[in-house]
Amino acid sequence: MSSDRAEPRLTSLSHGGGCGCKIAPGVLAEILKDSPAGGVYPDLLVGSETSDDAAVFRLNETQAIVSTTDFFMPIVDDPFEFGRIAAANALSDIYAMGGRPLLALAILGMPVNILSKNTIRDILRGGATVCRQAGIPVAGGHSIDSVEPIYGLAVTGVVDPFLIKRNSGAQPGDVIILGKPLGVGIFSAALKKGLLEEGGYRAMIELTTQLNLPGEALACTAGVHAMTDVTGFGLLGHLLEMCRGSSLGAYIDSAQLPLLSGVLELARAGIATGASARNWQSYGDEVRLAPAIDGALRAILADPQTSGGLLIACTPQTAASVLETFARFEFDRAAVIGRFGAKGSRIEVT
Repeated sequence: MSSDRAEPRLTSLSHGGGCGCKIAPGVLAEILKDSPAGGVYPDLLVGSETSDDAAVFRLNETQAIVSTTDFFMPIVDDPFEFGRIAAANALSDIYAMGGRPLLALAILGMPVNILSKNTIRDILRGGATVCRQAGIPVAGGHSIDSVEPIYGLAVTGVVDPFLIKRNSGAQPGDVIILGKPLGVGIFSAALKKGLLEEGGYRAMIELTTQLNLPGEALACTAGVHAMTDVTGFGLLGHLLEMCRGSSLGAYIDSAQLPLLSGVLELARAGIATGASARNWQSYGDEVRLAPAIDGALRAILADPQTSGGLLIACTPQTAASVLETFARFEFDRAAVIGRFGAKGSRIEVT
């Protein structure tokens, strides 16, 4: 790349950003409907059957490997921050299973004739910084020359087979706890339009780079029955996965939802991602909204979250302990947002 040519903004090189790049859940379900299940492998404890966060393979009575991969296109223009966000997002899948990460491999696709080597190096440096924070190495990886910039990780972790937290273990009467506020997708859309203020940008960076470390501790907490994280399918999409896997309905109190400051105003001004609309189109018929829920709040409920919060199902008696664990790891916006109900798989939002 010649030194006299300005580099384009990272977000200008991609058609979508962060977990908003995900294939819509309805389309993905059609693509995967004939995929073989893992039932012929008795030590495969968690496969793709319930759309869980990571695969889990038992090694022995006390150890199982947790394996995941996650990558996407830029959600911000700063290459170092893009690397940090992508790494934190990939590591989240391990924590959401109750596991501890061991090592990561980098996944890198870059338009090498458009972006400078320094920019690409900063992306990798950002990812490695977060991995060091998690106490693991980036032990290698794979790279290609691609039209759009792509970065992420394949992560290997370990978990006690008896402490695995699937997304399918919720029980009737369990309360629903969300670990991080919602609104990352809307903030990213505002950023791309030049409408996100500096305070909002810093809040988005802080949220998306905060490691979901409480997951490993919550796996050891009696009364925690199920866990996942909220990413590209939005709060409703990932809660529906929990409902389907557990054969339960869910009730959400919208007044209790933690939201990024200013996100409701942005949504009411018409700022949203295309992924939010695609998400709603995929699963909206499984959700019943109270008449008071306006279009802006509906957009937030389906808003794709990049490196979003853990979503916990636990007994009402355990809720205080779960919130204390979140607070211990400096998650000060974790909140009880609803409960699981009787058999079914629909969500009601009031």
